[in-house]
Amino acid sequence: MDNLTFLKVIKKSFLTCLNTSERSTAKLKVLHGAIAKDIYDRLNLVSNDYSIMSQGFGNGKEYRITGRYINNKAVDITIINKKTSKPMAGIAVKFVMSNYSQNSNNYFENMLGETANIRSANIPYFQIFIIPDIVPYYKKDGSLTKWENINEHYLNKYIKLAEDNADIYMHVPNKTLVFIIHIDEIKQSILFSKQDYKSYFTNNEFSIELSNLTFNFKNNIIYNDYEKFAQHIQDTILNPPR
Repeated sequence: MDNLTFLKVIKKSFLTCLNTSERSTAKLKVLHGAIAKDIYDRLNLVSNDYSIMSQGFGNGKEYRITGRYINNKAVDITIINKKTSKPMAGIAVKFVMSNYSQNSNNYFENMLGETANIRSANIPYFQIFIIPDIVPYYKKDGSLTKWENINEHYLNKYIKLAEDNADIYMHVPNKTLVFIIHIDEIKQSILFSKQDYKSYFTNNEFSIELSNLTFNFKNNIIYNDYEKFAQHIQDTILNPPR
């Protein structure tokens, strides 16, 4: 799966979320399932020793990894060695569609904690973070009060994380993909609520492409290159450090 295909999957996941309830797992099945299948295909071109567990792929269930501190942690996508039945790596996926500033600290702290828990059990862990470059912000009543334009200020935590050494710090993912998308033709002046937003995108043609924003991410973060990220996972599984 290259970037173009990945963008099509994100668009399908985006529309699925708009057309289902917020608690529905349908969005996850589309996105997680496509990533799981891609990693499975990449690994099995070289070896059939691996299986993948994820919503939307295989048996449709998440695997629960025993971490160092928390047991039975459900992981979005888990790569398993068929011979040993042991997890070889986990992948967490976060697709933020609204109210980023309200929840950004929780997203980030949860990511650090789950990464430390699993990496401290000697299991590689990867993160995918997807967000539009313009994000709607809703009140509890569903009214759309403002638009958040993602910039360096919003992503400063990830910029700092990219500077940390994953060989030293267990809270740092083995590799993180930050994938910022641009949703074309957002008519901000005519959208006033969550329902307006849903109706607009479910009834009009639009495109999703890579954002043209640039950031100074260091080595630990791969920016807007899904294929490079997936190749890194493949290399980690097939050529583990000794």
